[in-house]
Parts: sequence; C-alpha cells; structure tokens
Amino acid sequence: MMAGSSVDLSQPKLPPQNLEAEQSVLGAILLDNAAMPKAMELLVEDDFYRTAHKKVFQAMLELADTGEVIDHITLTERLKARKELEAVGGAAYLAELVQIVPSSANIRYHCKIVRDKAVARQLISTSTEVLTRGYEGTASIDDLLDFAERSVFSIAQGKLERSFSPISQVIKESLDVIDKLSKRKEHVTGVPTGYYDLDDITAGLQASDLIVVAGRPSMGKTSLALGFATHAAIHANTVVGIFSLEMSKPQIVLRMLSSEARVDSHALRTGKLQKEDWWRLAEAAGRLEQASIYIDDTGGITVQQMRGKARRLKAEKGLDLLIVDYLQLMQGRSDSESRQQEISDISRSLKALAKELNVPVIALSQLSRAVEARKPPIPMLADLRESGAIEQDADVVMFIYREDVYDQNSERKGIADIIISKHRNGPIGKKELFFQDRYAKFESLDLREA
Repeated sequence: MMAGSSVDLSQPKLPPQNLEAEQSVLGAILLDNAAMPKAMELLVEDDFYRTAHKKVFQAMLELADTGEVIDHITLTERLKARKELEAVGGAAYLAELVQIVPSSANIRYHCKIVRDKAVARQLISTSTEVLTRGYEGTASIDDLLDFAERSVFSIAQGKLERSFSPISQVIKESLDVIDKLSKRKEHVTGVPTGYYDLDDITAGLQASDLIVVAGRPSMGKTSLALGFATHAAIHANTVVGIFSLEMSKPQIVLRMLSSEARVDSHALRTGKLQKEDWWRLAEAAGRLEQASIYIDDTGGITVQQMRGKARRLKAEKGLDLLIVDYLQLMQGRSDSESRQQEISDISRSLKALAKELNVPVIALSQLSRAVEARKPPIPMLADLRESGAIEQDADVVMFIYREDVYDQNSERKGIADIIISKHRNGPIGKKELFFQDRYAKFESLDLREA
C-alpha cells in the first residue's frame, strides 16, 4: 500500500470502464441517427471497453460511411455480414440497447464518460510500461523520459497510436482531404512561404514534412527561414516555433525587425536611425508583437530536449511550423559511433518529430567547403551525403545559391537561386528570389525594391 494512497496496487483491479455509458451511447444512436455524428466526433471504436460494444460501434461506422440509416434492422444485417452478430449478443442484445436510454439528449455527456475511461486505461497502460522499462534498466534515462513524455503527450492530444487502420477508413479520410482541397480557391494547401514562386512548386510547407534548407555560410539560410516564419505568423495567423542554436533571441528579433520594417540592419545594430526608420520600426514591432512566434535559443540543445519543448509548445499554444537553425549545432545521442552517425540520428529524429506533431519542420543545414571545389560551386544532393542521412530523411531539400557571394561583379547581383533538388510529393525545380542584403530579406523578383 502506497503512503497517502487509497488504492492497493498489489491487488488486481478491473481497468476503468462504464458499461452503462457505453450502452447508452449505442442505444442513443439506434434511437436517433443524428446522434451518430456527435459520437464520431468524440469517440473511436477502441474507446469502448467491452469487445461487443467495439464491434457494434464499428458496424455503425460502416453504415454511416455508406450513408445508410442506422437502426435495429440495418445494424443486425451489417453484423450478420461481418459474422459478428452472435459475438455481440445477437439481435436480442441490440434490441436491449434501444430500451436502455429514453432519448439521445445526453449523447455528448455519455460519450465523454466513455472517452474519459478510455484515457484512464491508456494512462494506466503507459504508466505500467514506464514502470517496466524503469525496473529493467536497459534504456537510458533520456530515452525513458522521452518515451514517457511522448506517450502522455499523445494521450493528451488524443493521438495515441492505434496500431493498424483498415484501408477503407484511410481511403475515406483521404477522399475527404481531396474534397476539401478541391473546394479551396487558393492553390497553397500548406503553410504559405510568402514567396509565391516557391509556393507554386511546394503548394506551401506541408504538415509532417521535414524540409531541409541547405547552403554555404552567408547564403541567407537564416534570412529565408525567418522570412517563412514572419509571413506565416503575421499573414497566415499560424503558430511558429524557432529553435535558434547560433543566434540569441535579441539577434533573431533584430533580424526580423530589420526585414519587416525594411530598415538597414547595420543602422539598426548601431542605433544610427533616421526619423522615418523609427516609424517603420514601430509599425513592424506592432505586427510582430501580435504574431504567434516563440523563440528558444538554447545552445547545443539535444534531440530529446527539443522534442520535449516542441511538444509542450504544441500542447500549450498550438504549433503550425517549427524551424531549427541549424541542424549541425544540435547534439545527438552520446553513444553515436561518429559525428556522421550523430547527424543521421538527429535528422531522423526531426523527421519523426514532424510526423508526430503533424507540422512542417524546417531544418537549416550547413554545407561543407567541398562544395567550393566545383566551378561553379552550385550545391547538389550529393553534398548532403557527407552529412549522414539528411538527404534520405528529408521530404524537401532546398539549396540556396547566390553567385554574387563568390563574384561581387556578377551580373546576377542580388539574385538568389532557390534550388529544390528533392521533393518527395511534388516537382523539383529552380526559382529565383532577390536578396536585399541591407535588410537581410528575400523577396520575389517582381516585388523587389527598386
């Protein structure tokens, strides 16, 4: 018996459940088909404790998917077709469900009871697994903490892994997505970048994608990423998280202010501002203050720390876009055999994080000096292969190349090539942007300042 606890953990106990609430939910749906959408919004079949109730609810879902009426007769026939009628108690039990509730008025309340009991069971299962792994002592503390945090976060978000999904369910969900996309007036389906040339190729930054923005130093990787961030937060009302491993929070914000206000970055850093600069800064500061941008400048952050912070941000504020500046400054597992293996672990973890949080993750990546051995030193996918599995893990790879970095007399001064060399779910290609050096700001060519 634990001190201060009224629960004797040494005795076997039935998992949390409320069979009457489960019966009430199913009975309400049989009484009133209008209750089904409410139940579908709040529950999945695994939320039911009794196996028979899971089977009944699954049959109801199938009827709803095909647009059929859900009543005693149609449900009986569907369960017969599934060869599960006797397993759930026969037609007599279905008739009994209808008699349990007088109306469907309390469907949401009963669904909440069923869902709460399911969450309690999930928490118990997760806690038991954490206890088991803790006693075994085979996992590192970092891994154990990450597992515990990830599992509880998944439960809190209602996204606990539910093993396999039948293809019929996935097809319906996919067709629903296609239908919604077909009704959109704009072509951007993800988080808009703010650069329509890039959005033409990517259709925006897509949820669960790992997007690698790579280049040599001084090409403007941070400027491009901050351009994505400010546009998404200010103009698309999205929540953006930024992990800055190289620059401090004030440095990042000064960059944003210079770009957003179109004030010379050197003048901003030295305080030598004109009167009109102050007006523009005040307006830009007002826009940024209202934006949902969250910055963390922990140096040498580990993968586990980043995952934990990102999960908490998602849970507390929401999250639509995550930026990491830059990948090579992160710390991977301490037991990695080599730095290349460590980078591979980091990129794999970032892809897993994008999928877990269902947000696009932009990871900036520094290319080695070997790129400059080529003439011209235009980056290509092979340059990433020296850095572990970044190329393999990334869904999108964008390279930044500015000829005038190497040749100040270049006829293409200010022109930046954004080379999309990998695009797992779309076309590849090259787009040109204009880099306003004094503002550290990228712009579409036809919108650039004269």
